[in-house]
Amino acid sequence: MEFLNSLVNGINSFVWGPAMLVLILGTGFFLMLLLRFMPLRRIGTGFAMIWSGRHRGDASHGEISPFEALMTCLAATVGTGNIAGVATAIAVGGPGALFWMWCTALVGMATKYSEVVVAVHFREKDARGEHAGGPMYAIKNGLGKKWVWLGVAFAIFGGFAGFGIGNMVQVNSMALALQSTFSIPLWVTGVVTMVLIGMVILGGIKRIGMVAASLVPFMCVAYVLAGLVVLAVNVERIPDALDLIFTHAFSPVAATGGFAGATVMAAIRFGVARGVFSNEAGLGSAGIAQAAGTSTDAVQAGLIGMMGTFIDTLIICSITGLAIVCSGVWDSGQSGAALSAAAFEASMPGVGGAVLTVALVIFAFTTILGWSYYGEKCWEFLLGAKSTVPYRLIWVVAIPFGAVTQLDFAWLLADTLNGLMAIPNLISLLLLSPLIVKLTKAYFQRRREAGSAASGGREAAVTQ
Repeated sequence: MEFLNSLVNGINSFVWGPAMLVLILGTGFFLMLLLRFMPLRRIGTGFAMIWSGRHRGDASHGEISPFEALMTCLAATVGTGNIAGVATAIAVGGPGALFWMWCTALVGMATKYSEVVVAVHFREKDARGEHAGGPMYAIKNGLGKKWVWLGVAFAIFGGFAGFGIGNMVQVNSMALALQSTFSIPLWVTGVVTMVLIGMVILGGIKRIGMVAASLVPFMCVAYVLAGLVVLAVNVERIPDALDLIFTHAFSPVAATGGFAGATVMAAIRFGVARGVFSNEAGLGSAGIAQAAGTSTDAVQAGLIGMMGTFIDTLIICSITGLAIVCSGVWDSGQSGAALSAAAFEASMPGVGGAVLTVALVIFAFTTILGWSYYGEKCWEFLLGAKSTVPYRLIWVVAIPFGAVTQLDFAWLLADTLNGLMAIPNLISLLLLSPLIVKLTKAYFQRRREAGSAASGGREAAVTQ
């Protein structure tokens, strides 16, 4: 077991090491340049499309509405990474890690846009008549048979990573938080979560989308409001906090209080790694859910999908990070969810810790829902539609075990597999980048022509 632990540790160091971080950031920046910074220029368009995509539309184009698809993606991404992940990045890399997390999100919008575009463009219908997409299908249908092995590798990494990062690790975080704050036994959290998750995922993507569309907007808004209260309490410290973030993004942090000190490389590494862990830009997972949406155009789906990165990191992770730095607890020596809880408790004594715990529980619960669908599609790609029901049952049964088990090795293995998902996805995006640019140009050209035709029609009506 010690050998296995050392082996996985070594692979993890590579997966989240400098080479991978360069690949993730480099691919995102390359795609952003190819798209001429379109994802940043079209943030307003993305929000408008989210609003207009609330209705399911023609069922022949998908099983859920574009809005429900985005909420399913956010259900999977807005999880413990937004609370524990951000705190860990700051605890190990210093305040500067938040800056690199922002950079990851900005270039990650181009990555997320691109992976959704190819996922929807190359999606297909499975044996049950449901739409299936994601990096594995983009690789198979976009790059040809000689690249199918790369799609298989993605599906294997994603299929196994889901049980760790999207299931057992999430319920374990929930159970420990509820036990610490409300003295709820671990097994109770496991059993209740198993029943609730089972009631949702056994109904398939339509029920997952419906629950996500109801729960995710509420939890995001509620958490942001709670975070703004923390920032309001510490409003006079915000300028100093921003100074710390930008200064230590490019200079080392000396040891202070319970903080052991951090190099610039540590800030970059943990900022980028935790940013990717949180928003999943580059992992390819978002395309799996967006492929089930009723969007009739891949670029439209991409514009909606990229907003998941904006909401997850530039809004929710920023709230957590600023709350930790502004409250002055970032150098306390604590890490993970405990550090985030300390920030909220310091600003809202008596209730802050409980608020943070409730947020963590809801975030983790929705992540289990979102990742259940990602894993399902990975195994369906590998084994066919017959694997769906057995997979869902195994997924549900695994939940209570995650609640009561020590998961240090499971977390390490899942984190490693999660990172390995990025390699096939990023390779496929680089190879398919000319097509992504072509589809994007064609879409906006059609929009301009439609706008000109509508304008010409109005002018003609006026002259008559």
